Amino acid sequence: MNNRYDLNQPRRKPIRLKGYDYGRAGAYFISIVTQGRLCLFGDVVGGEMYPNDAGKMIGQVWDGMPDRFLSIEMDEFVVMPNHIHRVIIIRQSTLAYDQPVGASLVGAQSSSDIHSDTRATTRVAPTLGDVVGTYKSLTTTEYGKGVRNMAWPPFDKRLWQRNYYDHIIRNDEEWDRVREYISGNPMLWKTDSENPSTTS
Repeated sequence: MNNRYDLNQPRRKPIRLKGYDYGRAGAYFISIVTQGRLCLFGDVVGGEMYPNDAGKMIGQVWDGMPDRFLSIEMDEFVVMPNHIHRVIIIRQSTLAYDQPVGASLVGAQSSSDIHSDTRATTRVAPTLGDVVGTYKSLTTTEYGKGVRNMAWPPFDKRLWQRNYYDHIIRNDEEWDRVREYISGNPMLWKTDSENPSTTS
């Protein structure tokens, strides 16, 4: 796949756009990686991802996020052995969830820098950090239950890395490329920088 974003480069360090309001309406591509790059969520075989029970839980928690934050929608998603990719749509805070998804949500600009571990509230207009922080908290709790009750592999201190990668999607063409990258991500696993077996 032609990777026009260089999204498969050493990229999942915090990259917050200075002066951008991450609570403003828009579409955002995010990546979240497990602490220590532990492969906890399944395996890629023949270019296809096969999530285990933990990986299925990771997806189910995402599916429930719009019930907690009425002004968000979930778009393209993939769970990988040790990370996830997702497009999150944040709508306008006033009757935002009644508006159609489309180019009007792309590329809004303003100002703020969000730490990924901010504990979220269920307000109508969350920031991207609120959504990611809540997701990390919920999945960590659920994964911990799996460790105790279903013998899932344990993690050391935290399930996820402290921060996350985000990319602001600015137009429909860019949105299409991000969706293509996410859907094709399992095919790239052998050369993925997050793959512990990848040699540099």
